[in-house]
Amino acid sequence: MASARGAGRVVSTRRENAADKRRVILDAAIRVFAREGFHRCRVSDIAREANVAYGLVYHYFRSKDEVLDTLFTERWTLLLEAIAAESRRTDCSARDKLQAVAAFIVDSYRNDPHLMKVIIVEVTRAANTFGRAHLAEIRQAYESISAIVATGQEDGTFRSDIAPDFATLCFYGAIEQLLTAWIFDEITMSPAEYDQACEMLVDTICNGLAVRTQAQAQV
Repeated sequence: MASARGAGRVVSTRRENAADKRRVILDAAIRVFAREGFHRCRVSDIAREANVAYGLVYHYFRSKDEVLDTLFTERWTLLLEAIAAESRRTDCSARDKLQAVAAFIVDSYRNDPHLMKVIIVEVTRAANTFGRAHLAEIRQAYESISAIVATGQEDGTFRSDIAPDFATLCFYGAIEQLLTAWIFDEITMSPAEYDQACEMLVDTICNGLAVRTQAQAQV
């Protein structure tokens, strides 16, 4: 029995070590992709950054393409889960839900700017194989945000003459443009200003979606 327990601990330790090494490679890839650009770097660059043998990268990933795919899927899955969690809430308004979604994305950049740079530059804004391969996941995020807008229209918070899909494009497009400005150092902000920028962005979109009085509609 003791031998069996010991063997179990060995297997568990090996799995943990494997997971750790895989994470080290992924984290190194983030730095290399952000610094050099995905297309300009090689697997050997990732291995050097991770301080591991060249062949070890291929032990966990078939190619640098799979590394990028993994990085995107990990982060985008978290975004989809965050949007879904907000959509299910019944204790807040559609505006509050959009605020929470925007805050999640901004916090993602604040906590891991290199990863967000890789995702935006190399995947979501890139007219290449990766962007096309992940269209389904990208559309899922848009559709989920659109559903939040639709609930705001149903309860009378948002005006109904603007298509939810169009509102979503404006909302996510504004967030992505803001992140792009931060990524390329076009705008420098303090930690407090990140929150302020997020609030201003949501206010701008939601004020445009707000139901107008008859007098406002005639202006």
